[in-house]
Amino acid sequence: MTSTAPITEQTREQIISQPEVILDDHEMMRALIAANERTMGANIVDLRGIAMERLESRLDRLEETHRSVIAAAYENLAGMNLIHRAVLRMLDPGDFESFMKDLGGEVAEVLQVDCVRLVLESELDEGPMMARRLGDVLVVGEPGFVAKYVGNAREMSPRPVSLRQVHEQETKVYGETGFWIRSEACLRLDLGKGRLPGMLVLGAEDPHQFKPGQGTDLLGFFGGVFERAMRRWLA
Repeated sequence: MTSTAPITEQTREQIISQPEVILDDHEMMRALIAANERTMGANIVDLRGIAMERLESRLDRLEETHRSVIAAAYENLAGMNLIHRAVLRMLDPGDFESFMKDLGGEVAEVLQVDCVRLVLESELDEGPMMARRLGDVLVVGEPGFVAKYVGNAREMSPRPVSLRQVHEQETKVYGETGFWIRSEACLRLDLGKGRLPGMLVLGAEDPHQFKPGQGTDLLGFFGGVFERAMRRWLA
């Protein structure tokens, strides 16, 4: 037989004078409930204990959901701030060459991406010469290149933003040095009536930065502002 040592008189007086100390301690309360169940025997079902366990489980799930909602809200707010800063920086340049330089520099840094490419379709032979003059950011492709690259040419209403992970890079878009890009966001651009479509590609080394299933509202807004700025330059 085993016996338990009685609690000291000092401890007993402290518990009696301050019972809330035990009530606020979850682990101690669980130990007391478990001890009470053992004294009742195995043939007695403690409905109150079962209800308490279920309530505790629901409370834990609610707390976890609450934390997830708060984290998502902060993440969304941070993303919104990035997009706003990028838009303001994009509207600063006074000439097209500075606009393109900032696009691959400070705008890319604000958006926290590793690579930015502007793809324009052209039927003219001047495309390669213009691309060389404006640097690596500008890519000139043949008509239909954007739809082929995004891969949804058969859709009646192509998605304005496509997010995906990259396994084999397109050298025409990223060049010979873009082998480290592992995910990308493709923003289709409507450059106005009578003009061929364009595309803005945001590339990241992180394979999880852009992937299907993520929200695209903020990128869609950025693409809308960008295409309006491009219409102004093309005009």
